[in-house]
Amino acid sequence: MHELALCEAIAGVAKTHAGGRHVEVVRVRIGALRQVVPESLSFCWTLVRDAEDMPDAELELECVAAEVHCRACGERSKITSSWSIWCPRCDSPDVEVLRGNEFLVTSLDVS
Repeated sequence: MHELALCEAIAGVAKTHAGGRHVEVVRVRIGALRQVVPESLSFCWTLVRDAEDMPDAELELECVAAEVHCRACGERSKITSSWSIWCPRCDSPDVEVLRGNEFLVTSLDVS
């Protein structure tokens, strides 16, 4: 379960940027192509936040759908499968990923 390691990294970023202040909310944007299970990430966060002395820090997730631009047919499409990013219109593998690779802490609420 790599979600535990991801939560440890998220906590590290949050603590660094909080600068000793109390962390209330951590917002994270996750792309569909990152193969992260949101429920597992949320569960792991409850373990990590306690270990990192942020017991009431909430984790808010923004899940981003995958989207590609096909160089073969020119179509811009959402990808519904996490295991294939081929163009759903023409079945070409020659695509540029536009969205879906995100994984970043976007903001914190601190007090």
